[in-house]
Amino acid sequence: MESRFHQELDVLKMLILQMAALAERSLMNAIKALLDRDVDLAGKVIDGDREINLLEVEVDRQSLKLLALDQPMARDLRFIIGCMRIAVDLERIGDQAVNVAQRAQFLSSRPALPPNPVMEQLGETAIDMLKSVIAAFVNEDSQLAVEVCRMDDVADELNVTILRNLLEYMVNEVAAVERSVQTIIVSRCLERVADQATNIAESVIFIQKGVNIKHHCQE
Repeated sequence: MESRFHQELDVLKMLILQMAALAERSLMNAIKALLDRDVDLAGKVIDGDREINLLEVEVDRQSLKLLALDQPMARDLRFIIGCMRIAVDLERIGDQAVNVAQRAQFLSSRPALPPNPVMEQLGETAIDMLKSVIAAFVNEDSQLAVEVCRMDDVADELNVTILRNLLEYMVNEVAAVERSVQTIIVSRCLERVADQATNIAESVIFIQKGVNIKHHCQE
């Protein structure tokens, strides 16, 4: 019975890792589609979101089965609850990648705005946070999870910089207002990915230490 239970926990963990891999790939491709003005790649990101959604449903099914049949306690209970929380955030990251891909499709059909290195930096930060927090989950590394929380400040600052720069640009380039607004939405989506990576970091710390630091991860 004990062996079967832990095998089921391993299945749950693998589902989370599959979701994470798909969310990471989706995010990377969405950012690439934006920067390269690649409409086809953006379309693939949008079409691939269904797979992430289906995995979230499977995580819920597996988690609820374990809770109902095995009545886990202590760390095992925290692990299951933590996985359910992480799945929600990974699904939302997939949604943000779709949002970026949709903006990429729109912007690719319009004249290009000036190069935006800060956007590239924000994209890299969001990807780094996602990769790091999944490594923290896999390696049961609460310290790395805390470091991910601290990286959120960087993402916030980059988002503000992009907003400020584009607002200044729109003042002088009225014809670029629509494209600039769409780009601001992209920046906000990437900043939200950073927030969701922070949420995952909080779940990792909850699993490992049994403390709820929701909304206090950076303190």
